[in-house]
Amino acid sequence: MDGKELQNFIQELQQARKKAGLDLTPEMKAFVDQYGKTPDGKIGIVELAQILPTEENFLLFFRCQQLKSSEDFMQTWRKYDSDHSGFIDSEELKSFLKDLLQKANKQIEDSKLTEYTEIMLRMFDANNDGKLELTELARLLPVQENFLIKFQGVKMCAKEFNKAFEMYDQDGNGYIDENELDALLKDLCEKNKKELDINNLATYKKSIMALSDGGKLYRAELALILCAEEN
Repeated sequence: MDGKELQNFIQELQQARKKAGLDLTPEMKAFVDQYGKTPDGKIGIVELAQILPTEENFLLFFRCQQLKSSEDFMQTWRKYDSDHSGFIDSEELKSFLKDLLQKANKQIEDSKLTEYTEIMLRMFDANNDGKLELTELARLLPVQENFLIKFQGVKMCAKEFNKAFEMYDQDGNGYIDENELDALLKDLCEKNKKELDINNLATYKKSIMALSDGGKLYRAELALILCAEEN
């Protein structure tokens, strides 16, 4: 893991623990102070894993299993969120994680998979309802591949989202096709140049269309990306 990758991981680690009301352990603090002093600015995965608590070790494990495609991630999500609710329960989560690991050509014992499922719920299930949403699970992706992070700053309220959906669903058939999504994303990139890079438009589109049903992107699926939760 090179300096930039390590820096991103540690920053995310610090933010996650702070949000959970946890401080860095003494070992982790010492590591944060020292990692930048290595001659080549790199650190081995094994060395990093030795100072991480179980939860962070779990995230690191997934980051190292070559889960590098947002498109694969979204396709796997769609498979298990079959009712389009925007959430998957604990049993679906276990199968979801198994699928992701298989895509990375990684076989794992069922007992270990159960442990990882429990860790995921413990880390991300804030209201303890036994379910996780797309943006929470997307933290398994490396930062550079997690395009959902880019869209956090451009999400719309429900009223704005519904208006935009109807505007780009030009034929009024209740879904957006690839061409209509292309137009929507181009406009979003133009209006939000600081958050979205138009040079990545094809990647954004490909990942989002992975949620579609035979090329039909329905309101509920697009809302996972562009509609902010309202309390």
